[in-house]
Amino acid sequence: MLRTKDILDESDKRLRTVSKEVVFPLTEKDKETIELMLKYLHDSQNEELAEKYNLRPGMGLAAIQVGVAKRYFVVTDDLGDGKLEDYILVNPKIISNSVEKIYVESGEGCLSVNRPVDGIVPRYARVTMEAYDMEGRKIHVRAREDLAIAMQHELDHLNGILFTDHIDKKEPYKGKDQMRAI
Repeated sequence: MLRTKDILDESDKRLRTVSKEVVFPLTEKDKETIELMLKYLHDSQNEELAEKYNLRPGMGLAAIQVGVAKRYFVVTDDLGDGKLEDYILVNPKIISNSVEKIYVESGEGCLSVNRPVDGIVPRYARVTMEAYDMEGRKIHVRAREDLAIAMQHELDHLNGILFTDHIDKKEPYKGKDQMRAI
């Protein structure tokens, strides 16, 4: 079982690594890592389990955050009524995006950043991702709003970028008027 302590902290230089493309078929170790990452996200969304195991709630997790420098991430979208939809994207890339930009009004967060961060992170309101599933089949995922933000956030991790890198250091709320808050 993954715990919060198993997720790399922003001070760990490995988070700045550009992850390597995955070659199919996936190794058993990669499949196991993906399952552990998904389990962490599911458990972190369950208040009882999150408290019992001291898990920080999360929506997404990139392989590099658990020390694996390979291009895959998982996102768990809360559909309400306790229903979660899982996304596993291997070798993902954005193939189209909206012109409209949005930001998380309460501030973007990250399982690797264990401190409050002021400022806005501009993101596309809608993206289409091209990736592969665990069996190596090409997939396309259309995402909007929260899900689009999560996908862009995790893709950044695969490129060695943290959300804090997008925040203007001198003017953390720069451009706010040109974007929509969600």
